[in-house]
Amino acid sequence: MSGSDVKAKFISDENASDDDRIVTAARPNTTATLANTTFAGGGARNIIVTTTGSSDNGKTTTITGTDVFGDTLTETITSTGAAEAVAGTKLFLTVSSVVCSAQYAANIKVGSGTLCAEAILGSERIRLKGFSVVSGGTPGVIQYFNGTPESGTALFKSRTIGTDNTTLDRTIPEQGILFDNGMSVQYTVGTIDMMTFFHA
Repeated sequence: MSGSDVKAKFISDENASDDDRIVTAARPNTTATLANTTFAGGGARNIIVTTTGSSDNGKTTTITGTDVFGDTLTETITSTGAAEAVAGTKLFLTVSSVVCSAQYAANIKVGSGTLCAEAILGSERIRLKGFSVVSGGTPGVIQYFNGTPESGTALFKSRTIGTDNTTLDRTIPEQGILFDNGMSVQYTVGTIDMMTFFHA
């Protein structure tokens, strides 16, 4: 009797945003000292740069690291003036450097936002057979990418219910959905408690 080739990938990241996870309060001239290079939940997060001064319009912070597949990823976040938090849109699994274009007027912090992503399986060809999602207390959307959120294509989306600890199970018919450039998912903290993806 032949065995099944279906595998399961479990994801659970309920960690709140952490505005100084990467760089604690500092005024670097160029390269900042990193407090951490990864995020508490183990997945990828968007980056937030928080300023406290009032004369930082146009100054930039360039983040370099890796995406959910481990490939190099870079994003430049531009400040617009008064004390503020500016969120990036790219999702970093790791951060290797934070470089400022000029010294800020006062301390800055660099940390994680609430946008998350995780790889289901690197850049390999896979088929999604089904999924089980335990909803968080806030409704939201899960995006399923062929590739990474930055360079791939969202093949479909599903909603979370918004009722905490409510489970949504779905089986995909026929051979499942093909992700020929690898698969990753993107979601927002608080909208899910946990997810399991079944793939082959």
